[in-house]
Amino acid sequence: MYSHSDSRLQYDMVKIVAVLSYITVFGWLIALFLYGDHKSSFARFHLRQSLGLILTGAMLAFIPLIGWLLCVGVIIAWCLGVFHAINGQRRFLPIVGKFYQTHFDFIQ
Repeated sequence: MYSHSDSRLQYDMVKIVAVLSYITVFGWLIALFLYGDHKSSFARFHLRQSLGLILTGAMLAFIPLIGWLLCVGVIIAWCLGVFHAINGQRRFLPIVGKFYQTHFDFIQ
C-alpha cells in the first residue's frame, strides 16, 4: 500500500527524470535509465521533447552561420522545456514540440 510520502517521492522522481533529460546527452541517457524504474507520461513527454532539442541543436551546429543563429532558438526552447519540467507542466515547445512527440514515439 502506498502512503502519501511514497506518492510524493514518485512524483519527485518523475520530475527529476524530466529535468535531467534536458541536461546534455549524458543527462538524457541517465534520465532514460531512471525512466525505466519511474515510467510516467510526464517523464516520457519531456524525454521526447529534450531528445528533439538535442538532435535539432546538433544538426544546426553543422550549418555555418545560419544554423548557428538558429541554435539561439533551440537554446530558448531548451529554457522553456526546463522551466516547464521544473514546474510540472506538460507544454509543447514552440513550432517543433508536436513534431517531436509524434516522431519520437519509440520512447514508451
